[in-house]
Amino acid sequence: MDFERARFNMVEQQVRTWEVFDQRVLEALMTVRREQFVPEPYRTLAFAEVEIPLGFGERMLRPVIEGKVLQAVQLQKSEVALEIGAGSGYFAACLAHLGQWVHSVEIVPELATRAQANLEAEGFDNVEVITGDGLKALAAPGPFDVIVLSGGVPHVPRFLLDALKAGGRLFAFVGDAHLMHGRLYTCSEPGKVRYEDLFETVVPMLRVPQPVAPALV
Repeated sequence: MDFERARFNMVEQQVRTWEVFDQRVLEALMTVRREQFVPEPYRTLAFAEVEIPLGFGERMLRPVIEGKVLQAVQLQKSEVALEIGAGSGYFAACLAHLGQWVHSVEIVPELATRAQANLEAEGFDNVEVITGDGLKALAAPGPFDVIVLSGGVPHVPRFLLDALKAGGRLFAFVGDAHLMHGRLYTCSEPGKVRYEDLFETVVPMLRVPQPVAPALV
């Protein structure tokens, strides 16, 4: 498979046609080797407009959605980002290409290990993958310039909004399994946040820990 041609087609025929015109974002999508973050059985689908299974009930977002989120948050080279939901590590790699440092939190230990390995194999040394529940508590010290929730949530926890710097941006898919709003929150000053709904979509919900069954006695 000609991955370079497939990558070009993904950017030009999928992402750009969804009104993603930010040249820095398009360049990041052309540079980060998406196929290296896709499980081997699905590698030929790396650039298709589909959600790719990662195991453990998680899936990679479609390329057009990733492009729209990257364009929305406008991460700059001097800025630090927090991602909730590392998955394969691909979106963290795109953030790392655009920004200074990325903290990426993944609740599934096996996926966190795999994401870190993928990032290291691709030469990203400005990302740390942390195993934990990013919807319960901050896994890294803030405040942050950008926060991205890489899956659906019924609402955004207040502590994440409070972790934004003045001028910081948080992107989340807010809703339920039937309809979500791609929502951009902007912090004007500590404690003051406004939001704008940019588009409608449906993405996998962020995974939450399952309760442990009590031991039989």
